[in-house]
Amino acid sequence: MGLSTKSRGSRLESFNLADFPRPKGREEQWRFTPVAELAELWEADLAADVTVEVEAVGTASSAVSVEVVGKDHPALGLAPAPGDRVAAAAWAASATATLVTLGGTDAEALTVVRLIGGDGSDQPQPSAVHLAILARPGARGTVLLEHIGLAHLAEGVEVIVEQGADISVIAVHDWADGSRHAASHRVRVAKDGRLRHVTAALGGSLIRVTPHIELAGEGAELEALGINLTDSGQHHEAQLFVDHAGRNCRSRVTYKGALLGPTAHSVWIGDVLIRARAEGTDTYEENRNLVLTKGARADSVPNLEIETGQIEGAGHASATGRFDEEQMFYLQARGIPEELARSLVVHAFFAELIGRIGHGEVADALRAGVEAKLDQTER
Repeated sequence: MGLSTKSRGSRLESFNLADFPRPKGREEQWRFTPVAELAELWEADLAADVTVEVEAVGTASSAVSVEVVGKDHPALGLAPAPGDRVAAAAWAASATATLVTLGGTDAEALTVVRLIGGDGSDQPQPSAVHLAILARPGARGTVLLEHIGLAHLAEGVEVIVEQGADISVIAVHDWADGSRHAASHRVRVAKDGRLRHVTAALGGSLIRVTPHIELAGEGAELEALGINLTDSGQHHEAQLFVDHAGRNCRSRVTYKGALLGPTAHSVWIGDVLIRARAEGTDTYEENRNLVLTKGARADSVPNLEIETGQIEGAGHASATGRFDEEQMFYLQARGIPEELARSLVVHAFFAELIGRIGHGEVADALRAGVEAKLDQTER
């Protein structure tokens, strides 16, 4: 169990940018982050240099509404408040938000939200964008957030899962080299709601995703999955906070990372808080990292804080391992070239996790993204 002198639940949360000092890099939530590279994203004067496009696919088109709303809209501000200065800056700089409302009951319904940066011909401006996803009671469906192009972006994402809704939110970060992106996902799941939350970091020089997921209503459930393929010169970071606030809630967290280059750096921090009122909690989190190159670094910090003894179960696991040379030798001895053997090992490492995404079309696209990343690395 991770030990701390201060409860994770007492960390500052605020919509007011002035409440957050500028990070120095020594703070607990910033100590693994190259803060100088994000400094431009925690100021108030952020532009709107990223295009947002929304497409409802197939049956989703008749059950999804998309609108651009002001921050005074009643669907905004219902999730937990921003938990760091970049998240607060994104909120302060975004006069409007793109609101996606799910109301249908087709589990295969897919809504794609594309965030599109520049093409590299111009230097990207420090930018902000705010998205909100509202799943009405009993709603089903998947929302895919695609991040492409070149951008320096502070992103806020609010997700509200109302009673009995069952949705997936999948964020794929396939930015161009040179992109810097800090994303704050702030989520509240109501009674008997279910959320599958997935993040995948495939590209970009610096990706920092901070999901804060509150299981607020009795019987709420969470499955949180994460993938990162981190190459030389890249920093991919996920700081997850699962707040068990309601009774009889369940969460399962599985994040996996592969580090492909000698200066690759990945960070995973998994904080789980079981509050005193959250009796009947059942939670488990794990992080696995595969280091394929000498010099790569994977930091993994699971933390579990329990305020009641009346729980069903709670645990965590973390492991970082080197590439298995014996496995490589076995494959090469059977005539498989080194590059293909390496690719097969990485695909096997991620296969079970990708299979749990649930939406076949999205899972296939993510497999293709992993393949493209491996091909690019091998070249």
